[in-house]
Amino acid sequence: MTSQHNTSLPLGKMPQLRVMPMPADANVYGDVFGGWIMAQVDIAGSLPATKRANGRVATIAVNSFLFKHPVFVGDLLSFYADIVKVGNTSITVNVEVYAERNRLQTEIVKVTEATLTYVATDEHRQPRALPPLAPGDSIPITSGLQELGGGWSAA
Repeated sequence: MTSQHNTSLPLGKMPQLRVMPMPADANVYGDVFGGWIMAQVDIAGSLPATKRANGRVATIAVNSFLFKHPVFVGDLLSFYADIVKVGNTSITVNVEVYAERNRLQTEIVKVTEATLTYVATDEHRQPRALPPLAPGDSIPITSGLQELGGGWSAA
């Protein structure tokens, strides 16, 4: 990658997930499979959704998914996930993925961004209402918008 793609990790934010893809996660040329990256993005996005739902969630939509740059075996991937929308039963999360490569002269490249929607489910895997936030609790919503009544419901 050229220096025009070089960036930095988001300041003041902790990644939800950090992982290094292995040879089994890639094709014969060392390019990591998009499906493997998608699975890791889903895991990272589910973590803040599970916390906000205070329990089980299920992925109901991949609203957008963009592979900006390739990922290689040996890249150290950092997955940052932020809640961007909350409904009655649903939580929409934005996930950004950065690759740290070239260990001696670290190059950081934003490789993937995605938006996924999760629904809170009960013990029978049916949609359930999100619990209200307790006084003093705060789950930041990065867009600053909290939508009420926009959740997914079972047909």
